[in-house]
Amino acid sequence: MKKKIRILSLDGGGIRGIITCVILKYIEEELQKIDHPNARIGDYFDLVAGTSTGGLIASILLCPGNDGKAKFSVQEALDLYSKNGETIFSVSFWEHMFNIFGLFNEKISRRNLEKQLEQVFGTLQLKDLVKPSLITAYDIFDRRAKFFTSHEAKASLENFYVKDVCRATSAAPTYFEPAKIKSLYGQEFTLIDGGVFANNPSLCAFTEARKIRFSEILNDPEKPDHPNINDLILVSIGTGEVLKSYTFEKFENAGKLKWIGPLIDILLSANAETVDYHLGKMFDSLGKRNRQNYYRLVPNLGKASPDMDNSGEKNIYELIQAGLAFVDKNRDLLADIAKKLVRNK
Repeated sequence: MKKKIRILSLDGGGIRGIITCVILKYIEEELQKIDHPNARIGDYFDLVAGTSTGGLIASILLCPGNDGKAKFSVQEALDLYSKNGETIFSVSFWEHMFNIFGLFNEKISRRNLEKQLEQVFGTLQLKDLVKPSLITAYDIFDRRAKFFTSHEAKASLENFYVKDVCRATSAAPTYFEPAKIKSLYGQEFTLIDGGVFANNPSLCAFTEARKIRFSEILNDPEKPDHPNINDLILVSIGTGEVLKSYTFEKFENAGKLKWIGPLIDILLSANAETVDYHLGKMFDSLGKRNRQNYYRLVPNLGKASPDMDNSGEKNIYELIQAGLAFVDKNRDLLADIAKKLVRNK
């Protein structure tokens, strides 16, 4: 029998990506126990997809080391988030005074983000990531979805610097200004956060996987080409469930300004829920064994703030606690995922 294609999909959510890292860290530690003491989770998936903060995490996990395998552990990714988050999301006193709530300009300066991306990725190119990847953005000039795929970046037309890919996928409207980037071929794009259409990129990842000849790209004849849904193990991780209620009385006469925040919240969560619904139904149509190969992991935020830019020390602590609480309640499930990843490597 062919091995399964292992897909990891990571939602957007700003600083809440810390929760994602905590969950992945536990899975990686299980891999180290049952397979190899220096296991890196980037080596145990055949395709990694990410939107916004998920795209940043995916890029970190797929950075190549000198041996051609994944360079960074999840702990190192978590350290980057917890240590640099406050720098990336900081807003100076004067920026706050003249740009209250981001009404007149982007809420956060892009400079800190771009500086951090330069330090982490330097001149690393998309084509050099260790595994196939799919990272989302949206082209506001040509009005179409833009997918950055490392396996197609071998052609110069589709190759980019990873730091530019991460800048594009994280350009959340009202938080950061759009990203104007160029491919290494010289083509220019004006892009915003892929969360506007795929905050949960799992369905995009499945569609992308259908195009790929994995046996050739991974140099493994036991991996199926153009896999169907029954050929997959799909692990999809959210950044914390946000279920804020909005009453009719509060919004019956609401104007554009009052709707901006709630509308963004609703669109992001509704997108993720719809994708989960479709994939759940697709896997439910399979036999008993294969239908258990879809994992949608969505932690409760607990005491953590739902805001994507709350990088205060207390909130970072609460985000870590939310991730740990999810791990504690789902140890058997996460161990099962690790075992399946090893069996199909």
